[in-house]
Amino acid sequence: MMGVLNHLSTLLLLSLLPPALSHVVEKFSDVPQCNKFFLNGSTPNLPGILVGGEVQDQNHYKLICQKYNTIYRFATLYNTTNRIPVFSAYTFTGNTSQQKKTEKKIIIKKKNAGPPTDPTGDTTCTGSNQNKSTSTNRPTWMIEPQLEDINIKEMNTQHKMKKVLNKDIDIEEMNFQREVKKMLNNRKVIVNQAVNTDYDKSGLDRGHLFPCSYAPDDDTKRSTCTLTNAVPQNENLNRVRWCTMECKVREYLEKNCKDNNNKIEAYVVTGAVPNNNNNQLNHRVNIPDLLWTAFCCETSEKDKWMAVAHWGENKEGLKNTKVLEPHNLAELYDKLNKRYGNGVQLFPDQCPKVDPPRALPLKVGGDEHDHCVYDDDCVCSSVGVKGYYLPVVFVSVLVMMM
Repeated sequence: MMGVLNHLSTLLLLSLLPPALSHVVEKFSDVPQCNKFFLNGSTPNLPGILVGGEVQDQNHYKLICQKYNTIYRFATLYNTTNRIPVFSAYTFTGNTSQQKKTEKKIIIKKKNAGPPTDPTGDTTCTGSNQNKSTSTNRPTWMIEPQLEDINIKEMNTQHKMKKVLNKDIDIEEMNFQREVKKMLNNRKVIVNQAVNTDYDKSGLDRGHLFPCSYAPDDDTKRSTCTLTNAVPQNENLNRVRWCTMECKVREYLEKNCKDNNNKIEAYVVTGAVPNNNNNQLNHRVNIPDLLWTAFCCETSEKDKWMAVAHWGENKEGLKNTKVLEPHNLAELYDKLNKRYGNGVQLFPDQCPKVDPPRALPLKVGGDEHDHCVYDDDCVCSSVGVKGYYLPVVFVSVLVMMM
């Protein structure tokens, strides 16, 4: 069997052919369909990492134009040493594929209950140890082949990457799949990025940077399920505070980020600051200290732009704390400058840095969403009364559409 694995490894090395259009690129601007995820094509500036659109250390950082089903979906700066993304950049245009529902089911849950989750700690994508019977309609976590110098120009599952190795080897199919999966999962081949087994029994979630709930269609939603778009994230932060913030921001973008043609469009960058204390998942994957996100968009007012930032420490929050406060760009830049050095800038100058952060919309007398538990589509699936959740009961409310 070792001879077979060695043969497979040799064939893998022989498959290293320079692609006609690289998926892992020198500059995001090299691919116009990828450059569109940045306002005016202006990429973030992170001193010592990405300056003027150019990676400063190609041995540790790679630019990925995230491609799925032949279309570029978002862009990622990836750290192959820490095996986590530095940031993912994407545009928010509203959920164009969501259909209005004729029935709404409201499930009242206990106070502090998290959103529905599966055994892997992820509510959208399946892990390698996921029970197939419960994950039929969920996409599988993918990896980026070109980070391993494998000439596949799209993100793909570890299982499907076996096709690259399958060259004139007469091995019984089931055995072949098992051995290749083993070779991929034990990281003899996958060395520059995280794999599913890194997260197994870790107690940490695979936290999306580009959240699936911001995707405009099903294929883009599936594309977010790549481990190059995920970081090890504290369960409480991911499922409560970060999730709540994402959903409130999404609602705000839908209502306020409209140009003069009433078209929704916002530019979003979400990132993670790695720890410097050798705190690693499975002795391989850096567990970041901080997650951050910021958006910039044009409003319906002529030549009026706005920008808001949020961040959260990647640790267990205070009990009953569900709010991540909004900040302006200058405050986020100051925080990131302390880690990366002076000169951090995420958006062009047209995005205001020092305007007071726009508070998320609250209704008079309070916001009913303060008592929500959100599902993967940012739908409130719990109802609170005066700040307290009722005991678990099940209520079905039928809304008839005229």
